[in-house]
Amino acid sequence: MVRLYLFVEGQTELTFADTLLKPHLAQYGVFMHSPRLIAHARKKGRVHRGEFVNYIPMKNDILRSLQENKNSDVFFTTMLDLFRMPPEFPGFDQSTSKQNQPFDRVEFLEECFAEDIGDRRFIPYIQLHEYEACLFFDPTGFEYFYPKHDREIEALKTIASQYETPEFINDGQETSPSQRIIEQFPNYKKRLYGSDLAELIGLPVIRQKCPHFDSWLSRLESLNQTQAL
Repeated sequence: MVRLYLFVEGQTELTFADTLLKPHLAQYGVFMHSPRLIAHARKKGRVHRGEFVNYIPMKNDILRSLQENKNSDVFFTTMLDLFRMPPEFPGFDQSTSKQNQPFDRVEFLEECFAEDIGDRRFIPYIQLHEYEACLFFDPTGFEYFYPKHDREIEALKTIASQYETPEFINDGQETSPSQRIIEQFPNYKKRLYGSDLAELIGLPVIRQKCPHFDSWLSRLESLNQTQAL
């Protein structure tokens, strides 16, 4: 069995990883430790965590973790949103030329991130464009929290149908996945509903409709096999 450490942006991603990813990966001999919020500042020796607002504190925190766990059977990964990514992120400026090619852009950023960390055990993952894109895979899940809101749920379905994959729903301030959900459900709270909605949808559906997420999860599933080679 190999060990895996995951760095995430917020509480919703923590719950998503604990509820869906951790038990799933255990079936493949990959033990995920309790996910950790990314660092965004370090003041007076104390690390402040949560929210993807600064790159350097996050990088330094990951590097410290890599130094503290040098075994070849320990791996590290991330779950970060492309939406509102800080501009000092490696390769960010160059990636803007690929805005009309979302898969190419996010893969380029992941490559730059991996190169900047410089450790083969580090497997970066950046979500296109944010966590809420997953909730468009099957908007009927909103019925559980918003009964008798058929019109609003149909509106989300219509939005999803306009894209090859909900990963492509753009990252504009007013048109991002989260803003489109809030437009239909003004009292939507990511921390209250986000992980539960993803659990209702289920990993098989998310993987089917989210190629980039599926590629990342497939790579994590294979870590134990790779280690055995």
